[in-house]
Amino acid sequence: MTDVTIVSFGYLHGAPPPAHITLDLRHHFRDPHVSPELRYMTAADELVQQAVLGTPGVTDLVAAVADAVAAFAYGPRAGPVTVADGCAGGRHRAPVFAQALADQLTAAGHTVAVQHRDLHRPVVNR
Repeated sequence: MTDVTIVSFGYLHGAPPPAHITLDLRHHFRDPHVSPELRYMTAADELVQQAVLGTPGVTDLVAAVADAVAAFAYGPRAGPVTVADGCAGGRHRAPVFAQALADQLTAAGHTVAVQHRDLHRPVVNR
C-alpha cells in the first residue's frame, strides 16, 4: 500500500490537485525554461535535473518536506499523505523536485507513488 503520493503539476495547466501539502516552486527557484538549451527538455533529462537540484535551497526544501511528510504520516491520525508540487509548466522544476522527494522518502522506508500531471504537455510560450 502506498503511504505517500507525490503529484507534480504546472500552474499554467490548471489548479493544483488536492493535497495535504502543496508547494509552489515558481517564484523562489531557478526556472530551466528561461534557458533556450533546456526549454524543450524535461525532468527526464540530466541537464534539467542538474539545473534544478543545483539551485540553492532546493535540496534543503526536499529534506524539509520529507520531514513534514513524516510528521503527517506518523501523527495521531496517521494515513496516506499527498504532496503536490507545482512550477509554471510542470515539465522541469516540479517533476525533478517530486522525484528527489520520492527518492528521499523511499530511502526512509515510505512506499511512494509519483504522478506527473503535466510533464507530457507541450512547452508553454510565455
